[in-house]
Amino acid sequence: MTDESTRSREEQQDQAGKEPVSAEARSPSRKSSPGELITLFLRLGFTAFGGPAAHIAMMREEVVRRRHWMSDERFVDLIGITNLIPGPSSTELAIYLGYLRAGWPGLFVAGICFIGPAMLIVLAISWAYVTYGALPQVGWLFYGIQPVVVAIIAQAIWNLGRTIFKGVLAAGVALLVLVLYLLGVNVLVLLFGGAGLFGVLRLLQKRWGRKPSVMSVLLPAVPMSQRGIWKVSFSTLGAGLLAGGTSFSLLALFLTFLKLGAIVYGSGYTLLAFLRADLVQNLHWLTDKQLLDAVSIGQFTPGPVFTTATFIGYILGGLPGAVVATVGIFLPSFVFIALIHPVAARLRQFAWTATLLDGVNAAALALMTGVLVQLGQHALIDVLTWAVALVSFATLLRFKLNSVWLILAGAALGLLRFWLLRG
Repeated sequence: MTDESTRSREEQQDQAGKEPVSAEARSPSRKSSPGELITLFLRLGFTAFGGPAAHIAMMREEVVRRRHWMSDERFVDLIGITNLIPGPSSTELAIYLGYLRAGWPGLFVAGICFIGPAMLIVLAISWAYVTYGALPQVGWLFYGIQPVVVAIIAQAIWNLGRTIFKGVLAAGVALLVLVLYLLGVNVLVLLFGGAGLFGVLRLLQKRWGRKPSVMSVLLPAVPMSQRGIWKVSFSTLGAGLLAGGTSFSLLALFLTFLKLGAIVYGSGYTLLAFLRADLVQNLHWLTDKQLLDAVSIGQFTPGPVFTTATFIGYILGGLPGAVVATVGIFLPSFVFIALIHPVAARLRQFAWTATLLDGVNAAALALMTGVLVQLGQHALIDVLTWAVALVSFATLLRFKLNSVWLILAGAALGLLRFWLLRG
């Protein structure tokens, strides 16, 4: 295929993402086979490093750019919907994509295949941890992978932004959310607050008959000294299902992680607050060091960060504990997607819900950008990592190259650097 034809197809796809969602995009006529979903989500489960933002970016590359299952606008709506419900948003996005493509079988196939690889990897690490008493040292591997992950997220934000930011209002709200996120305001407050602010300003815009300026959107952020009142303490939300100091059992372990899967919003850092409140302070099952080791494993393995539960379950109850904890924390996500789909399918049919979803989408993209900034601070540490990130970003924009190859190249670079420094 020539470069001209490749560019033409990409321009047509980008343009399609800016148009209203068609009936075909909402309900694709060609469904996927379970085998196709198994292949896709197993590969994502083994290669999706970098947390939810990177997972979403890689899913977009597969389902929008490469397979043309839906438009960018439809994909953005799915991101917004999964951000509205508790649980790991990128895992719920995988489950939802499977459900849309293959119904109930697809729901379970996509979710299990995305979660399964991370669970198996964490199980192996958990065994080594229990056997040898420490985590394996793999920092050299991520020296090359992390800059590629930064580029993958940046490329997704670049393309999704052209779909979401259709005017100054969405851009202004997103900028405000980004600034407040970097200042430490809670993500749940920002997600729903940003959506609410967007809805109010859109209503005022229609009533006044003129478009707001960027400054009119940013003015509410002036009293920054009082931003602490928006902090949400998640440690208090985790109490109540089980009494403090409950003796360990597989049933108690399952109920604890089932509750966490049903109420936790946000990132792995939010999960850390819940886990510490329940498992360290309330139940006294873990020490702070064990908890930090568990979260570290969830951060540097591919797939969902919530597989932290697998490690904790193994530490507390061996293989049965690992299975029970993993099922407990992910089970609510399957239930939520099944319940929300009939409602989500109608969100674009009403003006106020469509406006709310637009606001959620703008806030969610701002949060992705905030994560990009934070990851970049840790990943781009010298000239070589900056070069890897920039070359990867340019490659993703220019060619339809599967990001898996870039991740493998980054890992090889990290290995090469390790051996050169060792020698």
